[in-house]
Amino acid sequence: MLAMLLLVAQTTSLGANNHSVDLPLRAPAGAPAFADEFSGRRINASRWRYDTSRNAAGWHNNERQYYSAARAENARIERGALVIEARRELLKARFADWGGQAYSSARLVTRQPLGYGFYEVRAKVPCGRGAWPAIWLLPADGKWPDAGEIDIMEMVGWDPNVIHGTLHSGAFNHAKGTQRGAQKRVPTSCSAFHRYQLDWQPDAITVGVDGRAFFRVLNDQPGGAAAWPFTRPYQLILNLAVGGDWGGQKGIDDKAFPQRMTVDYVRHWPSADARKRQSR
Repeated sequence: MLAMLLLVAQTTSLGANNHSVDLPLRAPAGAPAFADEFSGRRINASRWRYDTSRNAAGWHNNERQYYSAARAENARIERGALVIEARRELLKARFADWGGQAYSSARLVTRQPLGYGFYEVRAKVPCGRGAWPAIWLLPADGKWPDAGEIDIMEMVGWDPNVIHGTLHSGAFNHAKGTQRGAQKRVPTSCSAFHRYQLDWQPDAITVGVDGRAFFRVLNDQPGGAAAWPFTRPYQLILNLAVGGDWGGQKGIDDKAFPQRMTVDYVRHWPSADARKRQSR
């Protein structure tokens, strides 16, 4: 999600397609250690927090949304799924931290850091022009991009049904044009649920959809943490941004809003062997 960069894009796309693969990718047997099936009546506050930290200052990447907290219009449980909804609306009269945004949405972050292992998020994403849904991971602290970022799924509405997976680090990031990633066309990503998957191990990070990996990066480059900072637990983030350097590259279609990202479940199976090697 290009989290910590306030930079106007200089290229036609902030995605990458330099680490494409086509490999099987399978969730482990047994129950996940962390899971949310979104079967309750409300978003579980012991599992998730709302990130509203930059509402007043404005969000990174020149995004156009205000992220609300515990507001059902933007985040709710509906028919056994999490709905994150971006809306075209002004909120000045209701929220003291409103920073002038013309859109509202939500950004949910796991309270529990999650590390090495297998992740699976079953979701349906929006395709309206200006929508920028993402499923991704960041550490709780540290400077971007040095601390690292793992993007399991991003899609921009002006390029519908093209799913991106990307890694960012100090040495490999889009500001330098060295980001490592790949993309895959998923023709029904906006009309049907798909399983977005990550296998995070000490020696490799692999991203896929519906049991097939389309992106893999090996921990085989010199540079230490600048090349591979992915050695500590990160927090999982679910959000729906509006506009921005990438999501708004071809404008925003206000008539297409509201837009929804719907998440059926989130699951994480930690890797027992790898967990012993990951710093806490």
